[in-house]
Amino acid sequence: MGKDLVSYELRDGVATLAMDDGKANALSHELVNQLVAALDRAESEAKSVLLVGRPGKFSAGFDLKTMMSGVDAARELVRHGAEMYLKIFELSLPVVMACTGHAVAGGAVLLMTGDTRIGVEGQFQIGLNEIAIGMPLPVFVQELAKDRFDPRRRVSATIHGTLYSPSDAVDVGYLDEVVAPDSLLERAFGRAAKLGKLPTEPYAATKRRMRSALVEHVRATLDADMAQLTPPTG
Repeated sequence: MGKDLVSYELRDGVATLAMDDGKANALSHELVNQLVAALDRAESEAKSVLLVGRPGKFSAGFDLKTMMSGVDAARELVRHGAEMYLKIFELSLPVVMACTGHAVAGGAVLLMTGDTRIGVEGQFQIGLNEIAIGMPLPVFVQELAKDRFDPRRRVSATIHGTLYSPSDAVDVGYLDEVVAPDSLLERAFGRAAKLGKLPTEPYAATKRRMRSALVEHVRATLDADMAQLTPPTG
């Protein structure tokens, strides 16, 4: 039996999904599988979802060991992750992200999929550094950037691969707000509980209508996008 990388707790209608691999919360196939399973469970019994990282590290992105083991392995993992991102982005429930620390590359993309994103103060970095390590940004990341980022900061955040402090990440669009470490979980849980009280069907329908064009475009171009994807070089 594999290690539990994602814990699940249901309280007051909020399904809290906590990622913790004991290291950097790298997005491996197993962690992605466990997140998807937890999201499926949440949709069947919760009113909202709260996704939390481990102290100091939200997620370092796709597992580098797999990404650097070959082109096919890298493309398979990124495709797997892309399907998870889309699932979260169009989930029928409100999704709140509690960014507990560093969120880079695929970890920053995961952060971007949430409906509300609350970060913690501290010496942490948030951003898309794929180009800096020799990997072009996939189409689904580019589309999320169009949806999420301040247009004035989009080039810096994507093509330049700038990494930001939590407070600067608010200005870019990665985060909605930043709070003190001892306030993060309470603030994020409270937000998830409040959103969970909104009428479920109208929330889901509006979210679906607002995001369907982006999701459909990403799905339509995913095969071609993955065929051109190259793994990181360092």
